[in-house]
Amino acid sequence: MKRILTALLLAIVTFGASAEFRWGPTAGINISELYWKQKLVSNDLLVGPNVGLMGELMIPGVGFGVDFAVKYSMRGSEVNFGDQKIWSSDGYGKEKLWFHTLQIPVNLRFKYTRLNGLEHYVAPIVYAGPVFNFNLATMDLPIVEHPAGSVAIQCGIGGEFFERYQLTAGYSWGVSYDCRTIKLDNFSARTQGWQINVAVLF
Repeated sequence: MKRILTALLLAIVTFGASAEFRWGPTAGINISELYWKQKLVSNDLLVGPNVGLMGELMIPGVGFGVDFAVKYSMRGSEVNFGDQKIWSSDGYGKEKLWFHTLQIPVNLRFKYTRLNGLEHYVAPIVYAGPVFNFNLATMDLPIVEHPAGSVAIQCGIGGEFFERYQLTAGYSWGVSYDCRTIKLDNFSARTQGWQINVAVLF
């Protein structure tokens, strides 16, 4: 056990000493939808923005590293509560459910940079990791309630251009629920969907 901890500590120190850190602004769009625990209502996709700061920590010459960001993100779905009498009798029909969140993604990433000089112009990227969402505000819809935050898992692909500009696209799956109805307290939903982002790193 002592040897394992020593090796792990040595790896962390070595990584920190040799890694290259860059950061910069990032912005993009979310194409999201709610997936309910039961198929009682229908949904439509909603498109919302995300914007913030991103950091990248990479081991030179190896291609492995991590990226992380702090972003404002707007996600949600248009839900037809009018499908069920329990809500239509109260006058609810198609309602937009928006989540205004502080989003912190943390990804392991691999950037392929052994392209005989081509990597100075374009380098492919793959990434995966958890996303932590903290609710800042939500739509004022009395029939649903929201937790303080949620967790998702994402993965994606992309590319770096001219060693500075990055374009990525990924898909995220909600692990914990983003909202649940009040009248049916076990009827909850998780957010899933695509995210397309651009970043400029310095």
